[in-house]
Amino acid sequence: MVPILLSIATFLSTLCGGLTGLKNKDRMHRFLGYTAGVLLGVVAFDLLPEIFSILREQNRSATGAMVALVCGFLVFHIIEKSILIHHTNEAEYEVHHHPHVGVASALALSGHSFLDGVGIGLGFQAGTSVGIAVAIAVIAHDFTDGLNTVNLMLLNNNRSPKAFMFLLLDALAPVLGVLSTMLFSVSGIGLTLYLGFFAGFLLYIGASEILPEAHSQHSSYKTIGLTILGAIFMFAVTRFA
Repeated sequence: MVPILLSIATFLSTLCGGLTGLKNKDRMHRFLGYTAGVLLGVVAFDLLPEIFSILREQNRSATGAMVALVCGFLVFHIIEKSILIHHTNEAEYEVHHHPHVGVASALALSGHSFLDGVGIGLGFQAGTSVGIAVAIAVIAHDFTDGLNTVNLMLLNNNRSPKAFMFLLLDALAPVLGVLSTMLFSVSGIGLTLYLGFFAGFLLYIGASEILPEAHSQHSSYKTIGLTILGAIFMFAVTRFA
């Protein structure tokens, strides 16, 4: 019951983040700058340390997890660029945004949120204290997950109602993830491969999508500061968890 209650908290956190993005479209570049810092912090202070910790316990090489990281980066790159390929000239391409890219990004983030819920459920399989610690970290950054979902949809010319629909999907995903762990468990090596793949995905959308867009028309020291603040926030969250 406790994991399910905590997953409901992730639903509310995600929903609040997305609604914040919908109501502050004119300040989206600020949110994007902050989001990029959060994504960097998740990879550097949460995912990679967890991978290396598991590998040390199992006395395994990091090669597999790093291959998964590169695959995560390249898979999303290939998906995005396959959607974007067309026969217009380069000048038109640079200023053109595609709704399908926003949908693909939102679906990928919903998949991540589902696995966040899986992480909570598996944490409780390891012990109540571990599960609560994982849930705290997930709830803290799911606000940004909701913000990311809305930002990526709006950034790629999707309308607000459609963005809200995908926000609901992203908010429900952790609840479904927690429920799914009642049916299975994951080995240590499988978990490191997943974490590596997801780290590669986050690095791609942070460095290649969100951060460049944050500075495309509104570059400023304030946006840079928010990126740094986002990374510091995730450092604090991971230390607390």
